[in-house]
Amino acid sequence: MANNGEVDRYRRATEDLFQQLDWCIGYLHGIRKGDIAGVLSKNRSYIREKILDQPEEPVPSQVTSE
Repeated sequence: MANNGEVDRYRRATEDLFQQLDWCIGYLHGIRKGDIAGVLSKNRSYIREKILDQPEEPVPSQVTSE
């Protein structure tokens, strides 16, 4: 069983992962690689909702007006 320190470490690592993934999705969207960004966005949603059991949050490309 994981102790609180390990849980916090994994939580921070997961948050860092999502920040990096959000950056990648935004970058790909910015360079007009929308198909790839869309696939990564779907994977991101699946991980948050199904594996981590967390509500979905919009990625940068979903909140821009482009």
